[in-house]
Amino acid sequence: LEPCCHWGRTPPCTDAILEHKIARVVVGCLDPNPLVAGKGLEILRGAGIECDSGVLEDECHAINEVFFHYITTKKPYVVMKYAMTLDGHIAAYTGDSKWITGETARAQVQQTRKWLSSIMVGIGTVLADDPMLNCRIEPGVDPIRLVCDSTLRIPLDSQLVRTAKDIPTWVFCANADVRRKTALEDAGVKVIPLPDESGTHVDLAAAMDYLGQEQVDSVLLEGGGTLNGEALRLGLVDRVQAYIAPKLIGGATARGPVEGPGIARMADALTLDDLTITRLDDDILIEGRIRKD
Repeated sequence: LEPCCHWGRTPPCTDAILEHKIARVVVGCLDPNPLVAGKGLEILRGAGIECDSGVLEDECHAINEVFFHYITTKKPYVVMKYAMTLDGHIAAYTGDSKWITGETARAQVQQTRKWLSSIMVGIGTVLADDPMLNCRIEPGVDPIRLVCDSTLRIPLDSQLVRTAKDIPTWVFCANADVRRKTALEDAGVKVIPLPDESGTHVDLAAAMDYLGQEQVDSVLLEGGGTLNGEALRLGLVDRVQAYIAPKLIGGATARGPVEGPGIARMADALTLDDLTITRLDDDILIEGRIRKD
């Protein structure tokens, strides 16, 4: 990335380069931050330093994808991840979902949790699985845990609430019962009322805007079909990670990874670009960016 030329959490990189009399600088891609945006190289070239830019530019954009998205949109980069059977289910008709994929695939998910700054689920996932939503690899950094819970049904004895003073835990709601809100806040949970126009559900788009304002640059969606469907409907998803296990479970009522009203015509289906396919023992990870025309 282009050396910065402004003060942020650290001093300007251009000052350090000039101070140490570095003769040549090689840059993969320019910094889209308006505070930099070519100014870093301009300063260095003005001081007589040889600068080459655009070296492996596409690869550098891929490495900095989250940063570039956040700095240009002020909204978090959203990755929708799910694990499903070969016949398209994320759980059996009983609700049982442990485990669809094997250990290698689940370890890969922990790497994604380490990469992104927050993880979001719906209240249905919390009630069904009582997840911890932490990063279980070392050295790891736990993501901020986000829950969409319109009526604050999250149990006070859930793992998320019991550990909220150790790992940041934010709950978005629509209708906040004062006593319930106070109890959650006393346990260390940050409660954020963001109702939609109906006043009955969380406004997911507003939640993403809020996260951007709070400098949360990325979100891993690990919820069920309801949350995924709404995020896709609103055009909030940037990347999809679909883990597919070679298992068949059937069931007319077994849940799928994307629900909601759906798309009426195949011609209007969302399409993934820049696909990669990774074998993880018996499982397969298909990953790509949502095409946004």
